[in-house]
Parts: sequence; C-alpha cells; structure tokens
Amino acid sequence: MAATANRVRIRKARKSDVPRLAELSGELGYPATTGEMKDRFAQIRPAAQHAIFVAELEKEVIGWIHVCVTPLLEVARRAEVNGLIVAGGHRSTGAGTKLLDAAEKWARAKKCKGMSVRSNVIRERAHAFYERQGYIHQKTQKAFRKPL
Repeated sequence: MAATANRVRIRKARKSDVPRLAELSGELGYPATTGEMKDRFAQIRPAAQHAIFVAELEKEVIGWIHVCVTPLLEVARRAEVNGLIVAGGHRSTGAGTKLLDAAEKWARAKKCKGMSVRSNVIRERAHAFYERQGYIHQKTQKAFRKPL
C-alpha cells in the first residue's frame, strides 16, 4: 500500500477529466453520461466555494473528491464532502486518504472550523474509512428528495 500511495498524486480536476469523473460517478452509484458530467462540472460555481480534486496514478485518474464550503446558520462555517470515490482496483492504497487530506487542507484555507460527510447506511467500508480518518458518527438521518 505505501508504495502505491507514494505514487498517487493529487491535483485539481480539469475539464479533460470529465469523462473519467463520469465513469467513477457510476462506481459511486450515481451514473452519469459524459455530457451530464460536463454540465455539472461547469455549474459548480463559484469556484471559491467548491473544489474538485482527483487522484492520479501513472497519469490515470483513479479517484475524485468534491468538497464545498457550507455556511449555515446553526453551526460554525464548515466544509462538506459531497462525493468521494476511488476506483475499485485502487481502494485501500492510500488514494482516498490523500484526497480527503487535500479537501481538509482546502477547507482550512477557507477558514472552515470543521468537515462533514454523509455516507449511505449500506457503505460500511466507507464508514470505517472515515472513522480511521478521525471522523465521528454524529447522527443517522433520513434523506428526502422531491423532483422539481
């Protein structure tokens, strides 16, 4: 693992990454076409409130993280991980940790006092990952959505 983690590089996502972002989004359980992802990527504004980082291994994008500042009335300024995925064959290599570290560094620079992440109740492996990174399970919620 350490040898692979040392070769993983983290950088900000570029438009040229969009096809791979879409592919990995499907692995996360949120299928998207390249066109849909291109539109979503372009809409994430203002850039000062959002960051998308990718993990590269030998010039291949093997993961991504989307983080944004979430100013709320009820709690101090914080950042939220909106999505984090590492490709199936590259999990447990340190890439996820590096992505999360990049997001946390970005959040500190934005004067955030904390980080939050939501994870589906069925993603037990992801829960263990976040706990190893120092995240504490605060509460369990139901998510409600309504199409507009």
